[in-house]
Amino acid sequence: MQIGKYFIYTYGCQMNVHESEKIAGILKKRGYESAEKPEDADIIVYNTCCIRESAEQRAMGNIGNAKPLKKKNPNLIVAVCGCMPQQKNVESMLKKKFPFINIIFGANNVEYFGEYLDLYLQQRKYRSFILEDQNYQAGNEKIDIIRDNMLSAYVNITYGCNNFCTYCIVPYVRGREISRPKEDIIQEVKNLIEIGKYKVITLLGQNVNSYGNDFKDKSVTFPKLLEEIANLDGDFEIRFMSSHPKDFSDELIDVIARNKKVSRAVHLPIQSGSNKILKLMNRNYTREKYLAIVEKLRAKIPDITLSTDIIVGFPNETEEDFNETVSLVKEVKFTNAFIFMYSKRKGTLAEKMPNQVPIDIKRQRIHNLLEIQKQITNDYFDNLIGKVQKRVLIEEEKATQFIGKTDCGKVVKLKKNDKTSVGDFVDVLIIDYSGGNLYGEVE
Repeated sequence: MQIGKYFIYTYGCQMNVHESEKIAGILKKRGYESAEKPEDADIIVYNTCCIRESAEQRAMGNIGNAKPLKKKNPNLIVAVCGCMPQQKNVESMLKKKFPFINIIFGANNVEYFGEYLDLYLQQRKYRSFILEDQNYQAGNEKIDIIRDNMLSAYVNITYGCNNFCTYCIVPYVRGREISRPKEDIIQEVKNLIEIGKYKVITLLGQNVNSYGNDFKDKSVTFPKLLEEIANLDGDFEIRFMSSHPKDFSDELIDVIARNKKVSRAVHLPIQSGSNKILKLMNRNYTREKYLAIVEKLRAKIPDITLSTDIIVGFPNETEEDFNETVSLVKEVKFTNAFIFMYSKRKGTLAEKMPNQVPIDIKRQRIHNLLEIQKQITNDYFDNLIGKVQKRVLIEEEKATQFIGKTDCGKVVKLKKNDKTSVGDFVDVLIIDYSGGNLYGEVE
């Protein structure tokens, strides 16, 4: 059995984070231990993202940093995986630019990394493994997983994507959508609950709402899966992401409303407030439909909090289109918004669209929108002072404080007491909001 240390760089979404946990489990099974820094590692894995140009640039810069480490330790194994090498012709580019890379594999075959590593160790020859289509099969999830967070766990329910938003490379690198069998998902969640320490379980998919669409049995749907999990015994909270507005159903809203174990924090990407831009993005919903979903959520779940994703400067976005996004943000009052400048992705329809927005205009628009959202966020949390936040999860204990997080992921600092422990859900009276943190007392 190999004895050594590993270091994993992870870029991108929660799906990549979870896949890095799988890679860690594979390495642990082969005798490797986690290294505190890359300089101490015998194998370095770069789990890459290609959703935005900035993510690719960060990954490329860090891969380059492995060159001097390789010179110091010729036996160092450098592996690159994830969405970036899954793109056409990128594997050959990576090998040419970084000849010290030993293994390259794609996002569609993470579960087989152990076999690829074994093969490399036997032959000590460069290997690449890129599968064009998602290779998920029932049972693949039975590999050991080294989870980064001791209180929360990710559970895949779908792989791939069928939506083909015109700005997004994901369907081209992750393949068509595949739903995991319901029984496998339920059993994995049960196992996590029985361990006892996992308090937040997040269901993952590029679009969780379309779970089950590829099954012959059309009675298997995401709302039904969510409710079945929420009905399991145990003290835990269930979350999900990402959720596409085009098929966010009334049934799903009802399931959230009647099940207290389902998070009251919903991430619902809008991307743009302009119907013209939404159509060009191929999002398959309108501004009006999105606002109708928000209205239903708030009517049935008064304590709901909403976060979103927004792209600024999409091709053909005029000042009027941008102002429609601004007005929607002001109307909805998201608790949080992840706002990005549009960046071209090779192979997508948006890459070749006319009327690309100049970078200086994109920068000005994103600055304006970030400032607006910052004020909305601050106003929301200021208004929590004097109110009780339900089911705050205590995540950390320090000398004089507990560190908790609200349902929507906001840090709460609490005075220590003898009745509270890490892993507890507690109700907290908010007494202050300062420096981006909430301060409170356990009720």
